[in-house]
Amino acid sequence: MELFTPDFGLVFWMFVAVVLMCVILGKFAWPYIIKSMGDRADLIDKGVLYAQEAKEQLDNAKSEADKFVLEAKKQQSEILREAARMKAQIIEEAKEAASLEAQKVMDAAKVAIEQERKEAELQFRNEVSSFAIQIAEKLLRDRMADKNAQSQLVEKLLDEIETKN
Repeated sequence: MELFTPDFGLVFWMFVAVVLMCVILGKFAWPYIIKSMGDRADLIDKGVLYAQEAKEQLDNAKSEADKFVLEAKKQQSEILREAARMKAQIIEEAKEAASLEAQKVMDAAKVAIEQERKEAELQFRNEVSSFAIQIAEKLLRDRMADKNAQSQLVEKLLDEIETKN
């Protein structure tokens, strides 16, 4: 069983080698390992902070997007109200313009009717006077058929002219 029991010298040198290795590792390797682990921990902490900030920005962006959507809906409704108001105003203006145009047409028709009435009245008077002259002419022809009646009429007219002067 000697194979399984180590010799005192072997244990001593193994102990010295382990202590020496711990001292070397403690002097050179452990500071680097600890520094690397600290850097890694800082990197992980920064990643967590970055993720939290990104989440906050995402939440803020979502709330801002909701605000923009609400504002856009408000503007849309405002634009629709304005369009409806403008539509009503245009319709009202068109009605007023049509009413004015109808009034102008009616006034022009009244003037035309009045002119036609005056022209018809004048034409009627002309025709009546023409008929009266024709009737008078026929009566005078019948009455003046003989010479004696003509002479009496001429003398009577001459007497009337002399008395007027």
